[in-house]
Amino acid sequence: MLRPISEIAGYAVGATDGPIGSIVDYLFDDATWRVRWLVADTGSWLFGRHVLLPPSILGHVNHIGHQFAVRLTQQQVRESPNINTDEPVSRLMEHNLYDHYGWTPYWSSGFYLSGYGYTGAQTPPGDPSSAPRETEDQVAQRLGSDPHLRSARELAGYHIHARDGDIGHVADFIIEDGDWSLRYLVVETGHWWPGKRVLISPRSILTVDWAGRSIDLSVDRRGVSQSPAYTGAELINRAYERDFHQYYDRLTLAEVA
Repeated sequence: MLRPISEIAGYAVGATDGPIGSIVDYLFDDATWRVRWLVADTGSWLFGRHVLLPPSILGHVNHIGHQFAVRLTQQQVRESPNINTDEPVSRLMEHNLYDHYGWTPYWSSGFYLSGYGYTGAQTPPGDPSSAPRETEDQVAQRLGSDPHLRSARELAGYHIHARDGDIGHVADFIIEDGDWSLRYLVVETGHWWPGKRVLISPRSILTVDWAGRSIDLSVDRRGVSQSPAYTGAELINRAYERDFHQYYDRLTLAEVA
């Protein structure tokens, strides 16, 4: 189901044997625009420590009670590797988390479910005690460069530039909570189109200047203003999405011609 990400920020997270904390951010892959980790603030339970949770371990989601259930125990979370979410999360950090929980990484060439790769605790073939364990340097070298993980909270407020001028800033996101993809950016148009909000698909993004906090689009202002109107996430259904993407597909073809 499509939901504004602001609607589910702050949801409480509960382990199988007690509370963990609340969701404060989402880390997404800037190549696929899919959420890879939920960032939970543990509050007083672990003295304000942040922990990362992959969406694939979410159990029941209680939207009425604003709660997530996760298939973990408090002890598993307490003993997980410390992650400083104020710094970029490297592939090595992700590897250490997956190794701690015994999960298959989403980037693995093995099991792959909806892009996340969670298959429960995996038992490696053979006797694990006899296999040589890699050092962190060896793991880092094998895994290569860091992933393109970005903070959704950080992206909020980025300025949006159409081909012929500014159109506003990122105010929210529409997320598909089935596959945890960031389906649309919700743009507050400000002085350009007062009182209006528009949706922008990641497909329309040319470049993102992460240092300059700005996003360049492949379309012009007129194209954005004539796109299907956005009046609320509850009205985004299959018919709306079909019309939305057909409109931008036609717009792109017209510009190429």
